[in-house]
Amino acid sequence: MNDTLQLKKAPNFSLIGSDNNTHSIGDFLGKNIVLYFYPKDNTQGCTNEAINFRDSKEILDELDTVIIGISKDSVKSHERFIEKQELNFLLLADEDKSVCQLYDVLKEKNMYGKKTIGIERSTFIINKDGYIVKEFRKVKVPGHVDTVVNFIKENLV
Repeated sequence: MNDTLQLKKAPNFSLIGSDNNTHSIGDFLGKNIVLYFYPKDNTQGCTNEAINFRDSKEILDELDTVIIGISKDSVKSHERFIEKQELNFLLLADEDKSVCQLYDVLKEKNMYGKKTIGIERSTFIINKDGYIVKEFRKVKVPGHVDTVVNFIKENLV
């Protein structure tokens, strides 16, 4: 694996979570972190990705890894999403998109001929010391969570 000197410290932040508490990267040091950015609660791709993470939580717990999802949706939207999909991990509300900017996940998208700026589905694996050890950009949902779990098994256990 990469030498620690080459790794980039995960940008810190402070966001309100689906549990109505404020969270930062520092809260989770000592555990591996799967920090994933997704476009929108209760849309097909985002729901499938969240369900895949939900269903892999037990394995990730065994690997001393927490799952954190971030989108620009509100805490209320996250609460409904969690309830509807029975999610078992924290979602953070980045309504002003400041954390999306820190992690450079805002990209121009072309939806039905209209250009918009939106979240590019991305996952960051952060080690127990707070360094980004792997970035997945332009994520395709099928098989992604398995790839994440395998990376952690092979590199962070």
